[in-house]
Amino acid sequence: MRVDTTGGADPSVTAESLLDAAVRAFLRAEFDIVRPLLHRIRSEFGAPDTDPAAVRYDVLLGALAARAGNWPEAVRRCPDAPYGAETGIVHSLAVSALRELAREGRHTDAGVAAVVIVLWAYLLEDEDLGGFRALLQERRDAPVPDELWEQALGQLRGRVAELLRAHDVRAGRDALAAWHTAWEAECQIGAVFLADVPTDAGPHALVSVEEAARQLAHHGRGDELLAAYATRHPGLGTWTEEAPAHRAAAPFLRRALVDRGRDRVRAGAWGEALADLGAAVRLGHPLGADERADVLRAGKNVGRSRTGRDNSPLVRIDGLEQALVLLPGDEVLTAELTAELVRQGERTAGTDPRESRRWYARALAVTPGHPAALAGLDAQLRADLEKALRGTYTGDGILADEVRGLLTRHPGHAPARRWLENHYTEHAVAAAVDGRVDEARGAVLALLRHQDPAGTYDTERVDDRLAALLVGAATRTVAGAPLAGPQDGPALEHRVALEVAAARQRGVLLVRRAELERRVELLATAAAIPGPGRGDIAGLADGALLHLALHLQADAAWTDIIELFLRGRIRPGADPALDRAVRVAYLCRARAREQAGDTDGARHDRARADGVRAGVPARAPLFRREGPVPRTSDSGQDTLF
Repeated sequence: MRVDTTGGADPSVTAESLLDAAVRAFLRAEFDIVRPLLHRIRSEFGAPDTDPAAVRYDVLLGALAARAGNWPEAVRRCPDAPYGAETGIVHSLAVSALRELAREGRHTDAGVAAVVIVLWAYLLEDEDLGGFRALLQERRDAPVPDELWEQALGQLRGRVAELLRAHDVRAGRDALAAWHTAWEAECQIGAVFLADVPTDAGPHALVSVEEAARQLAHHGRGDELLAAYATRHPGLGTWTEEAPAHRAAAPFLRRALVDRGRDRVRAGAWGEALADLGAAVRLGHPLGADERADVLRAGKNVGRSRTGRDNSPLVRIDGLEQALVLLPGDEVLTAELTAELVRQGERTAGTDPRESRRWYARALAVTPGHPAALAGLDAQLRADLEKALRGTYTGDGILADEVRGLLTRHPGHAPARRWLENHYTEHAVAAAVDGRVDEARGAVLALLRHQDPAGTYDTERVDDRLAALLVGAATRTVAGAPLAGPQDGPALEHRVALEVAAARQRGVLLVRRAELERRVELLATAAAIPGPGRGDIAGLADGALLHLALHLQADAAWTDIIELFLRGRIRPGADPALDRAVRVAYLCRARAREQAGDTDGARHDRARADGVRAGVPARAPLFRREGPVPRTSDSGQDTLF
């Protein structure tokens, strides 16, 4: 095909002929001709948009840009794979890029490293698809022997790798983000694609973490892989195959972890070796026979020193637990771990009983029923029960199941029996007062069976015992104040007068009131339990209610007394003394309201007082007190029951 070397008009000129001419001109170093030819192609035919013409065109423009030092343009024009381009022009661009990358003391555009990787991997690939060997033979005008060719390839690859490593060191890149790793990936699988890479992007835009990890593992650089990956993902214990963040790199990480773990076993770094092998298993690696032997060896030695002076029980326990996870059910590791946990429980028994119990409990979790661990826990529990019965126990709550277990092993242990009786009693009383009667009955039944396992217990017997427990609790609630019935009303009024005066002097009136409220609650609950003989308990409840009402009256808490009446706690006619207390409360509150200008409220209270049948006329409070007018606020009602 005839072509005018000046680019002049010719009917036979085509885009292909012009491109061929530009290529030949570049190879002859006639650079002043190349650009006009390319300009003519673009103006007359448009830039080529199909391979291989587009690749040849872009490589040619890239080579020209590189010669002019326009590296952003050269990087932009460099194709992902220069197949179809003339080897001589590819080589020219590759050499220019390598020289640019080698310059020190100046900023080198990141895209230049990408161009070096793509072009030199293409030129130096083993199958020589680009014809680089033929180019060298043509320029040497002599064949290139195989031995010389292999030597040249090795040297050139080493030169590229050396420059890329230096580039990485200057930038402080780790192995997963290194240009050198991208170079290895490109040489092996052609992983680098420039089309979507900005000129200022790093190697992470060229090669994924998965591909980078593959290359590092393939080239025996597992330690570098693990160091880089650990920096990005701290916490070896969090590396699992199920985690999306680790799934892609898992196949390469686990192999590197196994290799490093086994190296550490040989070096005697037992704990670190177990951590590595454990992480490899979590990432999906099944342990082989040799690796299981390494785990067992590390487990036997972890936390121990050759001299025995620097042994670390905690490190040993942690390491044994890791080893047992890797070799579940191994008898040797199980026995070793259990013994260490028991020894640690014994070491801390005198200084930290709570911590000691935790060690014993861990030993029992490893070996259920272990005698020494059970004995240690039993000793701790016995001491706790003694303190609890004396009222000096300050630790965590004692569990009934633990006490029952202690009694199973030591049936004659009296403190455990007493504590369990108290536990059932407290549970029954609390549940009954809270309205959970069935639960309270269950606790009473457990108490009865605890005291006499061979006995028979029907509902009536259980209810009688529950009522008795509530009355007993009410008796103990107010120290020094015996229970009184309705018939004791006058004597109780006199006693309360003296009691209130003394309490006021000591400043304990409010505390006394809370105790009285609790006693009323307990007795009212007991009286409501079905069964014969509850009338006596109801009388005791009325007596306790009177005791409370008299205390409230002494404190001028009129509204609180009225609230007891309105809520049905005080039943009209049940006790004349209670009726009097209610009537007095209404009259006194009426007086206070009248003094405050609330005539309607005062009229209402007097009307209610007249409706209460009482045995005394309306008059001043039963217990007079000096001072200002009684309070009229309803504050304090919420404290009742």
